[in-house]
Amino acid sequence: MKHGFGEFAEEQPMAPVIPLNTGAGEPPPGNGSLEDRLAAGLSFLRRRLAGDYEVDEFGYDPELAAGVLLPLARALYEHWFRVELRGLENVPADGCALIVANHSGTLPIDGLMLQVAVHDHVGRDLRLLGADLVYQVPVLGHLSRKAGHTLAHPADAARLLGKGELVGVFPEGFKGVGKPFRERYRLQRFGRGGFVETALRAGAPIVPCAIVGAEEIYPKIADLRALARLLGLPYFPITPTFPLLGVLGLVPLPSKWLIRFGEPMPMDGYGPEDADDPMTVFNLTDHVRETIQQTLYDTLLERGPAF
Repeated sequence: MKHGFGEFAEEQPMAPVIPLNTGAGEPPPGNGSLEDRLAAGLSFLRRRLAGDYEVDEFGYDPELAAGVLLPLARALYEHWFRVELRGLENVPADGCALIVANHSGTLPIDGLMLQVAVHDHVGRDLRLLGADLVYQVPVLGHLSRKAGHTLAHPADAARLLGKGELVGVFPEGFKGVGKPFRERYRLQRFGRGGFVETALRAGAPIVPCAIVGAEEIYPKIADLRALARLLGLPYFPITPTFPLLGVLGLVPLPSKWLIRFGEPMPMDGYGPEDADDPMTVFNLTDHVRETIQQTLYDTLLERGPAF
């Protein structure tokens, strides 16, 4: 199903269903006495059973997100991948912006780590755009809406940016997250530039982002394409640990991560009408891609050994 975001809409992979927001309600705290945590947990359950909670127009449920999923995400971020950040000053403290990042890792954990980074160190939510595939799975689609994610659809993206939100996109889509390990840190094609058209129409700055570390968590050495087609998946990966080790093979390797945010690219010199100019869209898309690729190389050198 196509929505008008070009190849971005068709190929944008499933965003991990982990949102990050500490507002709205009283999510069970991670600190404090046992009695306080128990009381907060019971209060949280009472509100859920009574329907005493709010969601936004996209179905985002910040209390459920922050109270149940954020502590797990933060533990992975801090203790397993030991994520370090660069260029935080380039992420706007308010107002809309489009964070555009490389995508890799076989499973899209990089989106999750990017959300943790923005939430914990910028104090804002990052609303990720995801592929149709995730919303075609009944339970997963519902949870994804609760998590604050929405379709990679120009209308949804425009509404989020119009509300002053930070929106995260991965233009490589499935081509990036599912590429073989031998092509690690080499950006795949960015589609037809749907994210640039969205930024131009919204007047939203583009913040290029390079994520180093995700390539090593599930090194993809082969792909069972026939099985992938049978299951309706874009790929079925073979890694050094999966499916050989079964469920244990789903545990990501503890690579060292560096996330770098580049300087924002303002759209002040353009107007909404430029979104309909193929050459302008192509040039901006190519510029963003080249910027992220060079930043990846520089950040990879800074990171050093993968583990």
